[in-house]
Amino acid sequence: MAAPAELSSGGIGALTPQAPEGYVGSAACAGCHAAEAKAWLASQHSGAMSLPTEATVKGRFDGAEVGQGPASARFFREGTGYRVEIAGSDGTRTVYPIAYTFGLYPLQQYLVAMPDGRVQALPFAYDTRPASEGGQRWFHLYGDDAPLPGDPLFWTGPQQNWNHMCAECHSTALRKAYDAAADRFDTRVSEISVGCESCHGAGAGHLAWAKGPRDRAISHVGFASAAAPRPVVDWTPDPKTGSPAHGVDRPPGDVVETCARCHARRGVSSESWQPGQPLTQTHMPVLLEQGLFESDGQNQDEVFNDHAFKQSLMYKRGVACTDCHDPHTAALKAPGAAVCSQCHLPERFAVQSHTGHAPGPGAPDCIGCHMPKRTYMVVDARHDHSFRIPRPDLSAALDTPNACTDCHTQKPAIWAAEAVERWHRPERKGFQSWGPAFHAARLGAAEARAALVALAGNRDVPGLVRATAVGALAQFPARISDEAVRASLADPDPMVRVAGLRAAANLPRAERWRRASPLLSDPSAAVRLEAADQLADVPPDEVVEPERSRLLAAFSEYEAAQRLNADRADARANLGTFLLRRGDGAGAEMEYRAGLKLDPTFAPLRVNMADLYRRQKREADAETVLREGLAMRNDAALHHALGLTLVRQKRYDDALVALATARALAPAEARYAYVEAIALQSLGRQSEAQDVARQGLEQSPNDPALIGLVLNAALGAGDVSRARTLAERLAGLQPDNPEVARIAARLRAR
Repeated sequence: MAAPAELSSGGIGALTPQAPEGYVGSAACAGCHAAEAKAWLASQHSGAMSLPTEATVKGRFDGAEVGQGPASARFFREGTGYRVEIAGSDGTRTVYPIAYTFGLYPLQQYLVAMPDGRVQALPFAYDTRPASEGGQRWFHLYGDDAPLPGDPLFWTGPQQNWNHMCAECHSTALRKAYDAAADRFDTRVSEISVGCESCHGAGAGHLAWAKGPRDRAISHVGFASAAAPRPVVDWTPDPKTGSPAHGVDRPPGDVVETCARCHARRGVSSESWQPGQPLTQTHMPVLLEQGLFESDGQNQDEVFNDHAFKQSLMYKRGVACTDCHDPHTAALKAPGAAVCSQCHLPERFAVQSHTGHAPGPGAPDCIGCHMPKRTYMVVDARHDHSFRIPRPDLSAALDTPNACTDCHTQKPAIWAAEAVERWHRPERKGFQSWGPAFHAARLGAAEARAALVALAGNRDVPGLVRATAVGALAQFPARISDEAVRASLADPDPMVRVAGLRAAANLPRAERWRRASPLLSDPSAAVRLEAADQLADVPPDEVVEPERSRLLAAFSEYEAAQRLNADRADARANLGTFLLRRGDGAGAEMEYRAGLKLDPTFAPLRVNMADLYRRQKREADAETVLREGLAMRNDAALHHALGLTLVRQKRYDDALVALATARALAPAEARYAYVEAIALQSLGRQSEAQDVARQGLEQSPNDPALIGLVLNAALGAGDVSRARTLAERLAGLQPDNPEVARIAARLRAR
């Protein structure tokens, strides 16, 4: 069969001269797989990134001036080339050639190649939707909050760097190739866009198989590996329920993990990904963290689809991405909600008795209610893939979004909850039941402990949820919490084991070794990396074989993962702290300095560096590095660290100013209030200390340290009622603390 004309030599799907060994390019696949190649050409994957041509550029480069002041740009043509005139890193307006287009719909971005190998994403994008939908216009991705030069989010900064932030998922066979010594990239890909080998792996072996006798006994028909096949499944709806009666076991490394490599919020630890691997072999996914996800697990920040889908009952039952989406076009297999009818009977669900709405134009459908949209990048509306039952009752209690009031924007959640109760009776159903536990945990409430312990040990909830519960238990120390954390180290899900290791971070070294050392040879790279990090302070010379060899191997693996990302300030901070814990202060300082060169505004790195100087009794150097950071960014963590170093220098008045500033900038950070109160207390300013502690407790009513301070003040003042309330709260937070129990019992008796 002939390949589609679009796949001619040098066009889409062509192999680049820098392709890694074993890659052949999508054009080589099309001769045998013409139908799949044609489908792929119609997909967003094939246009994920392209050279700028008349066919690929969707924006109007007609001299349009967009934006205002320093956040403005002019897009124009110069001969056959595409150009942008925009302020560079020094604020000077400069003309840059457009090196690549980036994406297709509903927006297209444009990339600029720098002399040092960096490729940067411009802050303006073109809205490719029809004009009738508000499209066909330029817009700034940050709206009125456009970053200025020096900000990491400015278009020349690290957060807009294609080599690290974008390339793995918009191109094929990325080799980032960052030269740390020269601070340059020599990034290479096999194809500019997302080609066949992005999902199937290097194709040379398969091509040789196809040209030969096509021996079916050869594993994976010549590919090095393949996504694990799913057992045969029957999605036929049960007439009684309207949904399939049975699911199917999900094999590790199935096709969902292939999609997850790019459709998950995660960090990269290795470039050795192959189909058939779990994501945790080469990446470290995030948990359901505050700021990224709502307390009930709904998407909040730009986290893509994988984390939502892995919270769904559909995922638990064995559904894969390719059950709903064509694997080559990525389009739905049926239009709109009709895709749901593959498995769910519309006569049971697309009726008023189920939806509460009369059928007809504008009536909600499966997608509208079970996959509500959230808009990212100004115009990109994406559906939540957790397929959750709308719970406006939980929205009222947890302050989370819900599909009902997404449409009925003028109505409160309780109004929608009452309507749902009328239609479906008071008993609420739904697979995603963990919202109340995580909401309580985010508040620091004592009742979260039991709920988190129950989630951590419940194999019927998703591994992602169990891992998040284990991670949250670290703030609720108790025997039952520790038992759940220890049990998590044997959980079948690698991210639960990772969370269990993290929860042991503050344990004595001997206990950390007992827990973490068996996981140094864990099958999952993510677990081995976390074990290495947690055991960084263990001297290898004090360990006998074979544990010593496993420890050193894990240390090497951890260091390699950080050096892969040596172009990032956070990786430099991680490696510096790792080296410091291993006793290499000089190596740590070198990494910290390299990280600050990459991003001088990265506050955590400056705080780490100040702590290194504290250990070395170099308080003046600590002060310098913190004040340099504050000259660039008014950051609470920097003020707090500065206050601590000034205390150690006995410059108490200046220290108190810095500590108070930190608390004012981050009033919800309980530790800042506690440290300031202790500083005031140590200087004999008891009344001020009590005021700060009380204000901090108003912001963080469940912080044990602040409760202890205010409790002591209440006891000293003879305020029995106040002290009793605080002691009971503290006893709930620290159930195994005998001293707190005695105080609470004594106050209870008065």
